[in-house]
Amino acid sequence: MKRKKNLYLTGTYILLTVLAVIWLIPIIWIFLTSFRGEGANAVPYFFPKTYTFNNYIKLFTSDAYPFGKWFINTFIVATCTCILSTLITVGMAYSLSRIKFKHRNGFLKLALVLNMFPGFMSMIAVYYILKALNLTQTLTSLVLVYSAGAALGFYIAKGFFDTIPVSLREAARLEGASEATIFGKIIIPLSKPMIVYTIINSFLNPWMDFVLARIMIKSKESADWTVAIGLYN
Repeated sequence: MKRKKNLYLTGTYILLTVLAVIWLIPIIWIFLTSFRGEGANAVPYFFPKTYTFNNYIKLFTSDAYPFGKWFINTFIVATCTCILSTLITVGMAYSLSRIKFKHRNGFLKLALVLNMFPGFMSMIAVYYILKALNLTQTLTSLVLVYSAGAALGFYIAKGFFDTIPVSLREAARLEGASEATIFGKIIIPLSKPMIVYTIINSFLNPWMDFVLARIMIKSKESADWTVAIGLYN
C-alpha cells in the first residue's frame, strides 16, 4: 500500500510538472519575443536570432504614446487597491469567522447572494454616484470602486480562518491578550499563505481590468489612462 501511494504521488508530481511547463511556454515565448531584434511580428521559430533592448527603449521613450505614464498610473491604482482590499478582506473574514454577533448568518447569506451577480451590472449606477461626487475621470475613483468590491470577496479568507483552532484564541484570551493582539500576533502569522493569495488577487484584478476603467475614465488626455485603456486606444 505504501509503495502504491508513493507511485501515485510520483505520478501526480510528474503530471503537475508537465502541466506547469506547458503553462509557462507562452509566457517564456512572450518574454523572449520582447527582446527579439528581428522586425517581423510573427516568426516560425521559438528563440530569437538576435537580442536587443531597443524594444523596451522605444516603448518607454516614444513620443506617440506615454506608455511609461500609463504604467505608473496602473501601478498606483493596483498598489493602493491591493493595500485597501487586503485590509478590508482580512478584517471582514476574521470578524465573520471568529466573532459572533446578531444577524451574522443573515449577512453571510446576503453576501453569498450578492456574489452571484456580476459586477458590471452595477457599473452604470456606480458611475453616476461617483459623477455626483465629482470623482470620475480620476484614478481615485478606480481605487475606491475596486477596494469597495473587495468586501464581498471574503469567503475564501473566512474559510481559512475557520480552520485555525479556536483553542489558540481561547488560550490567548485566558492569558489576557486583547482581540487586536490575538489577531496581530497569532492569527496573522498563521495565515500567511491566505494573505499572500489575497494580496496577489487584489493586485492583479485592477492591473488587468479594462471595462470598469474604460467607464470611469473617459478623459481624452492620454496621460490619465491606464495601460489597458491606452493599449485599446
